[in-house]
Amino acid sequence: MDARFQELLLLYAQADTSTAQDEIEKTLWAEFGTTKAVLVMDMSGFSRLTQKYGIVHYLSMVLRMQLTSQPIIQALGGKVIKFEADNCFAMFDTVLSATEAAIRLNTAFDAINRFTEDNFDIRVSIGIDYGPVLLTGGPDFFGDVVNTASKLGEDVAGPGEILLTTRAFRQLPPEAGYTGKTLTPLLSGVRIEAYALEYTRQARRASSASDSSLAQ
Repeated sequence: MDARFQELLLLYAQADTSTAQDEIEKTLWAEFGTTKAVLVMDMSGFSRLTQKYGIVHYLSMVLRMQLTSQPIIQALGGKVIKFEADNCFAMFDTVLSATEAAIRLNTAFDAINRFTEDNFDIRVSIGIDYGPVLLTGGPDFFGDVVNTASKLGEDVAGPGEILLTTRAFRQLPPEAGYTGKTLTPLLSGVRIEAYALEYTRQARRASSASDSSLAQ
């Protein structure tokens, strides 16, 4: 974590008035805040696979997930903030880039799974949100959008699903041709509006073609 970031957090905790806290918070957001599309991806079946095959088996799958994910995310202009256990946290400048990365990730894992035994198949669930985040200057970021994307990707989405909050989904340009099925999951006691992504055959073909070019 950046030393300046830590300094401001300590000053906030020591401030004796709400006005002083508000000013410090404004400074934090001015110096470390940005607006991004956040993608959180979770591997499915951790408990089941670990219990059945052992932790080494699953860790080998986690490594393959990481090695596959990083170049796909970077190719779409994204940045992997961190890999945490079997999760991937990434951010993008636009929701469109995050969505296209999510599709490519699913496409890539589907392709890889055709060449592995079932017990080595990688299946992921993905959540996407868009809004303000705080970058700490280190391998982490914070904000409501990080929490929401994480909840959607880890707790709500099923294998192969890509879920976007309504505010994220509305950032997709109409010409991209994406549609979604509405849902209202309960996240930490609060119901939010979200979309389960549905995309056209043209988008699937474009994603597959891009994956092929990346593999060459």
